[in-house]
Amino acid sequence: MKYIDPHIHMVSRTTDDYERMALAGCAAITEPAFWAGFDRSSPQGFHDYYRQLTETEPARAAQYGIQHHCWLCVNPKEAEDAGFAREVMSLIPEFMDRPNVLGIGEIGLNKNSRNELVILEEHLALAKQLDQLVLVHTPHLEDKLKGTRLIMDAVDNAGLVPDRVLIDHVEEHTVSAVLDRGFWAGMTLYPETKCTPQRAVDILEAYGTERLWMNSAGDWGPSDPLAVPKARVEMRRRGHDDDMIRTVTWDNPMTFLSRSPRFRVTDA
Repeated sequence: MKYIDPHIHMVSRTTDDYERMALAGCAAITEPAFWAGFDRSSPQGFHDYYRQLTETEPARAAQYGIQHHCWLCVNPKEAEDAGFAREVMSLIPEFMDRPNVLGIGEIGLNKNSRNELVILEEHLALAKQLDQLVLVHTPHLEDKLKGTRLIMDAVDNAGLVPDRVLIDHVEEHTVSAVLDRGFWAGMTLYPETKCTPQRAVDILEAYGTERLWMNSAGDWGPSDPLAVPKARVEMRRRGHDDDMIRTVTWDNPMTFLSRSPRFRVTDA
């Protein structure tokens, strides 16, 4: 059974990880723009990064039969300097017509600061102007619920349709709020932090499968690019059937991502 990993940062992974993912059944990925592990010192650094997401990574993925798509933005971790963020954002329209670009993301909040919120609102305005899908990053730990509510309010204020917005990194205390307001929700799987595969399956058992998906993130820190197939193993261990597994690891990502005419993947 093939799967889609709808949020994984392959710029931080080796080519061997593409091979392992392909062997595990990965047919397509989407890669949101994110923090590089350090603060970039100039807009030109972002320009090169956007070229990497739209040129280099699709070519690496294609070697293993994986379709690569991406999202573009200034990640909230680098949004505190609003002037710098705006310089970078002025580059984004140049790349929005690239064939693997699905929308704006991962935008959102990191520390729930005023400047982060301003830049979030400007990203949302850009998505509205360009009629793009949106992928959202929610803050961590004790700020997550507050930040998630701030983000959802900002989306509503921007006039965007919740059904075209995916709010990622949901956990037990935020998933209900996200789903109740009509957004899509992503569970980001990590070995220890955020959602482990076991916690993600607990959430599916509590809240069902509608508008929920799982992803591996696979970033610079301790993470696992095979987290999604491992979660499928956990679902089978608990007795869930293939229809449920396919829903959260193929059908749901396919339904949301296909709202962009650029999303292309061969059926499972």
